[in-house]
Formats: sequence, C-alpha cells, structure tokens
Amino acid sequence: MLKIYFAPLQGYTEDIYRRLHHQIIGGVDMYCTPFIRLEHGELRSKDLRDIRPEFNVGVPVLPQAIAKDGKELSTLVEAISSFSYKHIDINMGCPFPLQSKHGRGCGILPYPEKVEELMQVVQNHPELTFSVKMRLGYENADDWKNVLPILNKAPLTHISLHPRVGAQQYKGAIDKDAFREFKENCIHPVIYNGDILTVEDIQALETEFSDLEGVMIGRGLLARPTLAWEYKNGKRLTDVEVLQKIKLLHSRMLEHYERIIPTDPQRLNKIRTFWDFMENTLGRKNWKKIEKAGNMKNYLIACNI
Repeated sequence: MLKIYFAPLQGYTEDIYRRLHHQIIGGVDMYCTPFIRLEHGELRSKDLRDIRPEFNVGVPVLPQAIAKDGKELSTLVEAISSFSYKHIDINMGCPFPLQSKHGRGCGILPYPEKVEELMQVVQNHPELTFSVKMRLGYENADDWKNVLPILNKAPLTHISLHPRVGAQQYKGAIDKDAFREFKENCIHPVIYNGDILTVEDIQALETEFSDLEGVMIGRGLLARPTLAWEYKNGKRLTDVEVLQKIKLLHSRMLEHYERIIPTDPQRLNKIRTFWDFMENTLGRKNWKKIEKAGNMKNYLIACNI
C-alpha cells in the first residue's frame, strides 16, 4: 500500500486544518507544511508559528523550506531544527511567479549550481534528514536531467515529483513518460504528485509504478477529505457519510476561528476557503450557495447541506 502525503497548500493546510483532519478523518501518513521562507531577509513569524510543536501535537508533520541558495536554506534549516524537527523537505517545485521568478521553487531548476548549494547544506547537517519536492522544470521539461545527478549524490530520503513544468502551474497534461524516465534514473524512493482526485487514481498509479514509494495529494484531499482514509481502508464511503465527515471538520474549524477571530466578517473570509475545491463533492448548486453567502447567517444556512 502506498504512503499518502498531504501536499502543502498555502492558506489551506495550516496547523488547525492538519490537526483536525488527522483527528476526525485520518488516512494520511504525513502532512507537509506550507513552505517556510525568508521575506526581505527575515523569517516570517506566521510560518514559524505554523510549525510550533504545541500546534502539531500528535500529527505527523513534515516542515518544508523554500530557498534560492545555500545561504537562505541554512537560515531556514537552523530555524526549523530549533523546534526539534529532524526531517525537512526542500521545495524545488512551487510554480507561483512570486517565488519562481526569484529563483525559488521550480525557478531554481534551470540552475544546477544553485541546486548544488542546497545539497551542500544537506551534507552539512548529517544530524537531520532531507527530502525534495520538485517539478520536471521551470519552462523546460528537461531541467530535471541536469539536476537529478546532483540529487542522486545527496543523502535524501525521497523525492516527490510533479510531472509538469512550472509554467503550466496546475493546468495542461501530466507527463507520465517523463515521470517514468525520472523514476528509472533516480536512486532515491519517488513519490508521485499531481492530479490525484479519486481512490481509483491512486490504485492506477500503484499498478503502473509497482515500486512507487507513495503519492502526494493536495487539491484532491481538499476536495474530498476522506480520500486517503478510503484508500487505506479499502472502503468507499457514501455521499452522506463523506458529507458528515466534511461538516464535522468544518464545524470544528469554525469553532476554532470563533475563539481567535473577533468579528463575523473576518471569520467568514477565513472559513469560506474551506469549500474552495469542493464543487464536485457538494454539487454545483450547493457549492454556489456557500460561495454567494454575503454574511455569516446566510453562510451557515448554506452550509446546512
């Protein structure tokens, strides 16, 4: 059975979502945190708060760092390891221009010398373990061919590969042939990431790539939070059962935001994103009612699906 990694999505998979998903639903082997980065040369306090041990008690968490060079990564590694984390994931896959245009995420892939710097940091910390999340390239789908030999020499636990280039973001075709070629040439365990929406998608990958280490799922789990549980337990939940789990998860998250966010408009802006990827799960009519609710009263009525 494949390991299930919950992919990090900024603004969605923060500590409260991870905790409650793990408690209420489960099925996930590892929750990757949204990447920790430097902003104007400084660590962002909200990133560090998200990985504080007291907010992740009992949850299998893999903190992720994004950096453009060895100096940035060294700073991030020191900060993350200060919370007693022993494993860090290095993001070389983020496609968003605010990061990639500055040489972070997939923007580092055309520059093997910069990847060498990151791997030197890995070598400098034998007390820790590291993994990498990446894409095929930035604009060129062959970028990985110059990067993989560097990664093969580094002591990594695994590599998660999303077989698109950064310029595609999350659109266009997945390149399964390139994934297969990458996997055949990679000495590390490989995790597949990208467009996994159903249990059948996971099972198909399990069949197609017999020695795959696992899969990383982001939008698919946000759309159907029970997906990993259903795969691990070999049981397809009914629509009613899925909705019961979703509503419980939502109500617990709302209770949390009621404690920490002072006004209804602010709470509504925060909690509404919970449903962003659930149109197919809820049906368009129900989903649109939630999207269009203009105040908390109407929102709660719309959520009573």
